[in-house]
Amino acid sequence: CCWFDWKKIMDKEHVKGAADKAKGAMKDAAGKMMDDKKLQAEGKMDKAKGEARQALGDAKDAVRHANDR
Repeated sequence: CCWFDWKKIMDKEHVKGAADKAKGAMKDAAGKMMDDKKLQAEGKMDKAKGEARQALGDAKDAVRHANDR
């Protein structure tokens, strides 16, 4: 039907990873501004979680592309 396949561009792991990284960056910045070490730590954990999700998405993409060949 469509010439553009969103699944090939970005899967849910990439989307969730980007969201986690953005949320983490906001928490980290807010924690720095308010000198809240707990909030900063939560932000760093969210950013790490986002990076892990994006790596999982990259791995899924690699498998998908290998199967397409």
